[in-house]
Amino acid sequence: MNKIGKYEFLAEPFHCDFSGRLFMGHLGNHMLNAADFHSNDRGFGMHYLQTIKRTWVLSRLAIEMNEMPEMYTKFHVETWVESAMRFFTNRNFAVTDAENGKVYGYGRSVWAMIDTENRQPTDIFDIDNGAINQWIVADKPCPIAKSGRVKMSSNKELVRTISTNYTDVDINVHINSVKYIEHVLDLWALDWYRTHSLKRLEVAYVAEAHAGDSLSFYREETANGNSAVSIVRTDGTECCRCLLMFEPKKAAENI
Repeated sequence: MNKIGKYEFLAEPFHCDFSGRLFMGHLGNHMLNAADFHSNDRGFGMHYLQTIKRTWVLSRLAIEMNEMPEMYTKFHVETWVESAMRFFTNRNFAVTDAENGKVYGYGRSVWAMIDTENRQPTDIFDIDNGAINQWIVADKPCPIAKSGRVKMSSNKELVRTISTNYTDVDINVHINSVKYIEHVLDLWALDWYRTHSLKRLEVAYVAEAHAGDSLSFYREETANGNSAVSIVRTDGTECCRCLLMFEPKKAAENI
């Protein structure tokens, strides 16, 4: 079996925004699905981990796109494990057009394996005597920067507080990784997206939130014109921090 997984997806019309381009949240879902398919096929995925009370949780995600797939476009998500350490593994993604191979963009992610009972990190190399090592691809380029530390000051502004509900919760019984992204993107009005594209998104997952928690969103503009967002749950614990890099659309792209 190839060390690199390659999976085809479709930019379905109801997964696209008003411009006819795939939502960033749905692209994130496709990346996570590709990671799941890849790990399950190679014996270290959720299918096996659930039998031994283990699971993967996403720690960091960075997505950088040249453009998003258009409605009805078939595209591939390639994924591979770049490296593995005791408690974390680095997994990369490439998003390409299924017909002509055009590169839409790339992704980088960091994952931890936890015990589903005590929610503490566990040794990845305990799984099948470190079998993940045989799937590492260290020489395939992923030409985007790794996630950095998202810095915020005391000047951040509370812009929204929401409740969490049934549809926010995933198989790990915590707020779904992509739901944070969708809620963050909703902090900007539709008119903003008429004239701006999201070039790069970084997400650092710090602590879990659960159904019933309120999530408060604090936003701050950074010195270089990007935007930072901190998400704080009911008890005051920060559970997620994001960096968003927008760029103006070309005149022909404005809708």
